[in-house]
Amino acid sequence: MEVNDHTIIRMVLAGDKDAYGMLVARHSQNVFRAAFRITGDEADADEVVQEAFLRGFRRLQSFESRSEFGTWIYRIAVNCALNMVNKRKHEAICHIGEETDPVMRQVQVADTAAGPERTLLSREIESLQAAAMASLTATERTAFILRHMEDRSTTEIATALEIAPNAAKQAVFRAVQKLRRSLAPLRVNP
Repeated sequence: MEVNDHTIIRMVLAGDKDAYGMLVARHSQNVFRAAFRITGDEADADEVVQEAFLRGFRRLQSFESRSEFGTWIYRIAVNCALNMVNKRKHEAICHIGEETDPVMRQVQVADTAAGPERTLLSREIESLQAAAMASLTATERTAFILRHMEDRSTTEIATALEIAPNAAKQAVFRAVQKLRRSLAPLRVNP
């Protein structure tokens, strides 16, 4: 019989610190996926997962049992991921004089079926997509990712970002509009 999250939380609060590992095992994949989509970097996403679960453990006594642990830890992870993105932006600004090529920092896998023209086009498209996502505010980017990549509801997005549902809906809308404008050159007219 599988133990539910609320039972595990009671076990942890009663002194069984090892029980928290069950929560980590149960929810770390969703937390990692969201962190990776927000940060765009596997190492940063791993760091976010660790930080989110550490913060969750430290604040477990403040967890209100009327909500779901998965939603609560997800919100903590989104905040950690946003902090990481802002930290990386600040670091990038501090190192403006250094060479930074976003294409070179990405892991690239060669497609044996693709010719040089197709590879070049793919790189250009990836670069335009990355630039379009970078043009969004942190809130817009996160709202877009949560809605269109994580398939989260407006209410879940609002909870994760700690904003009103209407503000979450507007953030998604603004993100979509900005991305459409930025990526318009990629549209193929039939």
